[in-house]
Amino acid sequence: MAFDQDTVRRTAHLARIALPQAEIPAVADQLERIMGLVEELRAIETTDVPIMAHPLDLDQPLRPDMVVHQDQREVLMASAPAAEHGLFLVPKVIE
Repeated sequence: MAFDQDTVRRTAHLARIALPQAEIPAVADQLERIMGLVEELRAIETTDVPIMAHPLDLDQPLRPDMVVHQDQREVLMASAPAAEHGLFLVPKVIE
């Protein structure tokens, strides 16, 4: 895909990127190289490649689902400046 300077200018404008005039040719060249790499990736045959989330076939060891902390609500609420029905009361911020 060819990126001319006008396309780069319009794209920069749409993306709200301040792009100096002197940098436009370099950016156009960089975008062309990036799109060339994308085209190379598209050309690779991947129909027989299995879908995977990770390159290594590892199992995630899981720990047992057990309660490790006791309920400390009363202890924590004791230090609150204001509390009601187990909830912290805070000053109203928005009217």
